[in-house]
Amino acid sequence: MAILLGVDTGGTYTDAVLLADEERVLASAKALTTRDDLAIGIGKAVAAVLAESGVNPGDIAMASLSTTLATNALVEGQGGRVALVAIGFSEADLGRHGLADALRGDPVIRIAGGHSHAGQPVAPLDVAALSAALAELGDTVSGFAVAAQFATRNPGHEVEARDLIQATSGRPVSCSHDLSARLNGPKRAMTAVLNARLIGMIDHLIDAAEGRLRDLGIDAPLMVVRGDGALVSAAMARQKPIETILSGPAASLVGARWLTGQKDALVSDIGGTTTDVGLLRNGRPEIDPQGARVGGFRTMVEAVAMRTTGLGGDSEVAMISSGLEGALTLGPRRVMPVSLCAVDWPDLVHASLDRQLSSDRSGEFDGRFAIAMRGRDRIAAGLSAREEKLLAQLADGAVEMSSLAASRMDHAALERLVARGLVMLAGVTPSDAAHVLDRQIGWDRAAADKALALLARQKTGAGKALAASASELAGMIIDRLVHQTSEAILTAALAEDGGDFGGLPAEDLACHPLMLAGLNRHRGLVALEARLNLPVVGLGASAPTYYAAVGKRLGTEMILPDHASVANALGAVVGRVTIRLEGTVTMPSAGRFRVHCEAGPQDFPEEAGALAALEADLSARAEAAAREAGAEGVRVTAHREVRRSMVEGKEMFVEALIRVSASGRPRFATG
Repeated sequence: MAILLGVDTGGTYTDAVLLADEERVLASAKALTTRDDLAIGIGKAVAAVLAESGVNPGDIAMASLSTTLATNALVEGQGGRVALVAIGFSEADLGRHGLADALRGDPVIRIAGGHSHAGQPVAPLDVAALSAALAELGDTVSGFAVAAQFATRNPGHEVEARDLIQATSGRPVSCSHDLSARLNGPKRAMTAVLNARLIGMIDHLIDAAEGRLRDLGIDAPLMVVRGDGALVSAAMARQKPIETILSGPAASLVGARWLTGQKDALVSDIGGTTTDVGLLRNGRPEIDPQGARVGGFRTMVEAVAMRTTGLGGDSEVAMISSGLEGALTLGPRRVMPVSLCAVDWPDLVHASLDRQLSSDRSGEFDGRFAIAMRGRDRIAAGLSAREEKLLAQLADGAVEMSSLAASRMDHAALERLVARGLVMLAGVTPSDAAHVLDRQIGWDRAAADKALALLARQKTGAGKALAASASELAGMIIDRLVHQTSEAILTAALAEDGGDFGGLPAEDLACHPLMLAGLNRHRGLVALEARLNLPVVGLGASAPTYYAAVGKRLGTEMILPDHASVANALGAVVGRVTIRLEGTVTMPSAGRFRVHCEAGPQDFPEEAGALAALEADLSARAEAAAREAGAEGVRVTAHREVRRSMVEGKEMFVEALIRVSASGRPRFATG
């Protein structure tokens, strides 16, 4: 009997599950994610399933990890300060495909070099300019992204720049050609920037997981779930952390299929930070052909077709001050629930809330706190003096926001620290509302009551209190969560439908007045009705609290399976190792077929020879990568797409794309 351990590290909870031969759940457990030291939460969850099951740690054959850490970081705009080395790009290129937004003001080293569409050098790589820029940067960045024009046709300049950067700085380097074989330089550069920004976070997570598993006596290979649901070794995940974006959501789709047996269904997974909606079609997760889209970025990473919304149990609750009537919005930022903050710092939190409640005036930062994140030194480079000062004030734990952000400049600096993942805020969340309404237990209910009472007395545009009581406000928050969740699921369904709806995007259709009237079953001279045409599988620890109302609003069956709260951890251990590579053959001139591969372009006199050479190269590299990723019994398949056109009545070769997939079961420990 093979015993498999699945672990999922989410924004709020870390889940662990033990499976016997991928057929039977032996035990499952949850522990709070300890974001300042992830090893603590991982250790508590794994220790709990070992204790519940009585399994000997040495008998575990494989451990697998899924995580929302990378997804959450992109949604919340967090990550280390990085530098982009842009080779052969123009200034205009740096503003395309979201690259400027991804950089967020981080430094750019633009130097001469790059290749043509045919893979020939356009200009020599300016090594002197790169060396000078590296010396000027010093240690102010945590990593580098390298992108060169047409690097997928010839990666030589990216490789040369990478070697120089590593030798000079010792920092991790992300090359764009390692992350995607497709054209579109600015988009590849953006993907490389996000990858570089995530390396410190994912490295920290894997270190924490491996260290704590060793401490517990588990000596089994550690796998990590990629965004397409496949598994890779921990070493490979360290190199390409961006491939773990949508890791948690991908695992949830795999887990939903395993738990319910549903072949066609929408899957909605609510966590602490995000709601992830994906599609099971014919029993398989739908893959997004355009690349993973998350946090406003469309990357070039192959992943499940998942729409990720910044909406979860720990989403920040904010009042919309415009207009006469009071209204609420949730997310996209995650904050620590006040009821949870009070568990760790009860004296500070209650003293602060009591003092604020005793005042006749409402403050902008009432009921809000700031907490420094520990163990984040690897992404703390390049802080300003003001930011360093604020971090020092947080050295002893939580601090009231009102005393920390004494000026607008302090507040702006604090927001930058939050964006870097170095500080976390605490405030009112749906989890606090659930505690007030007795729908959730376990944290400090009294602190939740006080925090909601503070928010309830905030004045609307008409000068009235937002709500009459904490319990009334809690109901408003839950209603808003149901509304935004329904909108997120409906948006995903409309986007997947791909029908002609008058040119309106799915986001606008989901909140169109006619759609809302249909969901409300309008009956007048006109009868309107709208509903989903597929069941929804609701996953996540808080899904049973909210999702029955979501299913009713959407007019569909809401499936809430057993073990739904640990579906991600289950999905982490029932997947396969799969490596996909692709390459192209072009014809730069008559009778010359050019193969674009990792070693650089190679020319062949015949089409058949070029195609065979590229397929053999891709197959060998994919199989080797699959074995390196931890697979055994690897099977390789290849698919060719050849484009031809008619020229003067004769069929001519234009371009060929070959995709290769190498897949196998994860390698288990054997004793």
